[in-house]
Amino acid sequence: MRKVPKNVYGPVGFAVGAAGGLVAGAVFDQLWKRLGHQDDAPSATDEDRGWGEILLAMSLRGAVFAAVKAAVDRGGAIAVRRATGSWPA
Repeated sequence: MRKVPKNVYGPVGFAVGAAGGLVAGAVFDQLWKRLGHQDDAPSATDEDRGWGEILLAMSLRGAVFAAVKAAVDRGGAIAVRRATGSWPA
């Protein structure tokens, strides 16, 4: 099967990835509020939070971003295949 060249899919992938990043951030913020009962997640340099809370928050953030990225990338590839008949390279 013919593949869509990277230079054709690149702008689509970039736009979809940027939107995915925004979605992932919103999903993480909502998840943290529900799980942590706090308005904001700690940053790595938050002086008032302990190691455990910071590592948990950053691990959860990474997992959410990875899952959303995979879903968005896969969805974008499927959309390109439907539009062009070819899978992106």
